[in-house]
Amino acid sequence: MAKKKYGVDLPGTLERSPEKAQRTYAETLKSAEKTYGSGERAARTAYASLKHGFEKVGDHWEPKEHKGPSDAQAARSGREAREGRRETAGGVDALGHTRQELYERAKALDIAGRSTMNKEELARAIARKQR
Repeated sequence: MAKKKYGVDLPGTLERSPEKAQRTYAETLKSAEKTYGSGERAARTAYASLKHGFEKVGDHWEPKEHKGPSDAQAARSGREAREGRRETAGGVDALGHTRQELYERAKALDIAGRSTMNKEELARAIARKQR
């Protein structure tokens, strides 16, 4: 069950995350709900904002070393982002890490086939393992 904080129900991964991550998500969600109404679009907007400054690591979010989009979908904006949905890296900072860094994380998570994966595949495999 999500915990109500900052006036919104926080997902479990955010309950275990730093206050700044919780605040970023909550404030963006409230603003997006005023603009778009409650629902999927508002939630996607809140997660997109969160992913610019934080990365999902295991069961929580941690601050990124450098702010910015995490994957190709997050780098898109406006109509292009809404209509041309691409697969995301599930909160893993694919753009902010080298292939070697992602490979080391995949190794620690014991992801099979990691040695033949490219950077994007590693990021998606890490995201699937962290669910």
